[in-house]
Amino acid sequence: MFIRELYFQKTPWSWNQVLPLLFIVFLFVPYFIEFLLKQYLTDYLQSELYSGTLVGFIMAIIFTVSLYVIAIKPLKLNWSEVGVRPFPKKYCSSILGWTVGVFVISIFIIILMDLLISVSTANSKTESLKSHLDICTFLIGFISAAIISPLYEEIFYRGFLYRFIRSRYGITAGLLISSLIFMVVHIPTYNTLPVNLVTGLVFAWTYEKTGSIWPGIIIHGTFNGLAIILTALSS
Repeated sequence: MFIRELYFQKTPWSWNQVLPLLFIVFLFVPYFIEFLLKQYLTDYLQSELYSGTLVGFIMAIIFTVSLYVIAIKPLKLNWSEVGVRPFPKKYCSSILGWTVGVFVISIFIIILMDLLISVSTANSKTESLKSHLDICTFLIGFISAAIISPLYEEIFYRGFLYRFIRSRYGITAGLLISSLIFMVVHIPTYNTLPVNLVTGLVFAWTYEKTGSIWPGIIIHGTFNGLAIILTALSS
């Protein structure tokens, strides 16, 4: 029987699993995948959207396989240890509420940033989508943002990382540290960092309340999908 309170009070992992995965997150992926490989793919494909989507897919594979090879298989665990489990049906209304809340708060943050420091929400990926918009580019952008990214990011940053930090240092530290890491890994899209921090807190909180990463995936995917739709409509 799954008991959420006990689940978050202990973790099967130690720094022996966490440190190699953090190395992959902060050093290997940013330099070899997001910098070198993306630069090559952008030159080859002549499209930030295509190269960014392909890099995102490769990152999803690297994150998921690394987590499995380093933290799940050697300890004879399964994916339920990173929150891949059903959540209570009664939480569906909360998912809807958080989805609306995240969207409203994000719009407020974007407007505030624009007023205070004149920061645009545009980045190379959204600009590429808008400048080459057709059904193919829209579907590529939508699948990447609304399906692929939420799946691997929630598994890693919430399912694995939040649980580890929370079990050792408490709820507050788990929320803040996992969300700060989630924000930092989105550099160099500096204009989205405050939104990344806030959404990271929400996704971690839904995991805390349910013991499942699915609510976070649903909110994350819906939010990203709406952002892609609005980007396409504004082109």
